[in-house]
Amino acid sequence: MEKRVTFNERLLPYFLVAPQIIITLVFFFWPSGQAIWQSVLLEDAFGGNTKFVWFDNFSHLFADPAYFASVRLTFVFSALVAAIGLAVSLLLAVMADRVIRGATAYKALLVWPYAVAPAVAGVLWGFLFNPSVGIVAWLLQGIGIEFNYVINGDQALVLVVIAAVWNQVSYNFLFFLAGLQSIPRSLIEAAAIDGAGPGRRFWDIVFPLLSPTGFFLLVINILYAFFGTFGVVDALTKGGPGQATNILVYKVYNDGFRGQDLGGSSAQSVILMLIVIALTFVQFRFIERRVHY
Repeated sequence: MEKRVTFNERLLPYFLVAPQIIITLVFFFWPSGQAIWQSVLLEDAFGGNTKFVWFDNFSHLFADPAYFASVRLTFVFSALVAAIGLAVSLLLAVMADRVIRGATAYKALLVWPYAVAPAVAGVLWGFLFNPSVGIVAWLLQGIGIEFNYVINGDQALVLVVIAAVWNQVSYNFLFFLAGLQSIPRSLIEAAAIDGAGPGRRFWDIVFPLLSPTGFFLLVINILYAFFGTFGVVDALTKGGPGQATNILVYKVYNDGFRGQDLGGSSAQSVILMLIVIALTFVQFRFIERRVHY
């Protein structure tokens, strides 16, 4: 007969989950509710004069070509950050998992970038590629490549993607490495005995067994690209040049705090939240079907 542990205290479970519920209510539901309410208001910068305008803020957004340009840019940027970040992290995890001598040192070095704040990462990469004093920009100029992200929008976007990917690689690396180390070695050895080469073993055995980890990281990286890259953009390009890196999360801040369009900024944040919820739903609804648990 199976023994089960029972708790006689009925209030204890509620006390245990209360801190998480309070944090969720205070830092997610309350701000979200405020954003939804402000999205239907027209108010000045100090909140003194407020007018209920229904969905006028949303109508103005949908009639603004600059907003749709920011939406397209955000999708491209998020796809690049997630795809490149996951690919590079998986490659580094596979390489680190095969290292025998000095493995701890390699893993420690690969984890360090995660301790760097996004804003610091933006400043670091901006200094390296600075067209006047940056060592990388100087080396590129030496081989005939003029890299000036201050005036070139495409180069600015490339640099922001590089900085964002570098800042997130360590997080992905930790999970991929843990997933690789949890795969039974007996499966790999059995495939090797059957004559499967390294590539065949990876795609037929390792990669399917890593799919739960990969799916989790895909969701996390999409969320990171939509929200967590604000510091990188703000420190590196501030949305420029010419709105070339003005992704949605930065446009919300730029229009709300700099342009003082609080209602329009709140409407943008509501749409951004809906986009992320829809993307997450699509990932769990369709992509998760290919995950092998």
